[in-house]
Amino acid sequence: MRLLITLSAVLAAAHAAAAAEPEQAPVFVSGEGGYHTYRIPSAIVGPKGTLLAFCEARKSGQGDAGDIDLVLRRSTDGGKTWGKTQVVWDDAANTCGNPCPVVDAKTGTIHLLMTHNLGTDSESAIVSGKSKAGRTVWVSTSTDDGETWSKPAEITKGVTKPGWTWYATGPGVGIQLKSGRLLVPCDSKSEGGKVRESHVIYSDDGGKAWKLGGVAGPDCNESQAVELADGSVMLNMRTYAKNNRRFVSLSTDGGETFSKPVEDKALVEPVCQGSILRLPGDKGGVLFSNPASTKREKMTVRLSRDEGKTWAVAKELHAGPAAYSCLVVLPGGDVGLLYERGDKNPYQTITFARVPRAWLTGE
Repeated sequence: MRLLITLSAVLAAAHAAAAAEPEQAPVFVSGEGGYHTYRIPSAIVGPKGTLLAFCEARKSGQGDAGDIDLVLRRSTDGGKTWGKTQVVWDDAANTCGNPCPVVDAKTGTIHLLMTHNLGTDSESAIVSGKSKAGRTVWVSTSTDDGETWSKPAEITKGVTKPGWTWYATGPGVGIQLKSGRLLVPCDSKSEGGKVRESHVIYSDDGGKAWKLGGVAGPDCNESQAVELADGSVMLNMRTYAKNNRRFVSLSTDGGETFSKPVEDKALVEPVCQGSILRLPGDKGGVLFSNPASTKREKMTVRLSRDEGKTWAVAKELHAGPAAYSCLVVLPGGDVGLLYERGDKNPYQTITFARVPRAWLTGE
């Protein structure tokens, strides 16, 4: 009898553990829907609780240039099921991409920051200043949790510096600070690509006007931001430094200026985009995700209990090829991760992982 009870307890414990494991399923599959490749994931929860998954839908190839649309799928059950693919922006054969949404909790408006260039202009041509047209910055808004979107409006003039050629919003998400300021991380290139820097843009009037904030560099670009407990803003950046470690920079004035970037020795990277986000609650902290390797593989979610000084928890979601990712806190408190994942290469799918908070935190 005692053996039977023990065995039952073991089986029950194993079942409970299995039930707590993350659930993962592809949201966008390359080759489907009339698109060659889906890339650059972005995920955010709207004010009404709808989960939005954005990405670039690339018509003719994997490359960053060409005919690229910005698309969206919505989920009203926390990522268990998804609606049909919506095209948010399609400008003929041109490039519409780098989705970076931010939610204004005060108004319920979702602001989607994006970039645009001619489909015939390659990144190298834009960076060198030899392209037919430049890289431009745009915003579209939704007041119904992503069901409909306004016509994109250009904001390039107010958010760039003379000499910048390449420009990218995010990719990932923006954040709203405790002050109400909307803050969106971006990056730029200048001097023919020799200078690579991260920066932020912000709005203090609910997205009516956008301004250029602080710039951090050198040798970094794609970035994401998180507001720390003391009100400072941490910018976490992809870097080209030789040590394959992420760069971080701090702002104590709401993103208007940033400190000189320093290396986070714990965050290994293969020169790739990453995601950072606050996990709310008394037992929350700061979340971070990226391919935790010098190659684009081993998609890992980390948790810091001390505002990004150290990373106490590291959980691997996929050991194989993986690249860009975007963290999101789901209604109810669990964590979601929308990320590029494959078996042969990282760009076969954009997959959504529903990560139980208990599995991540151990509580």
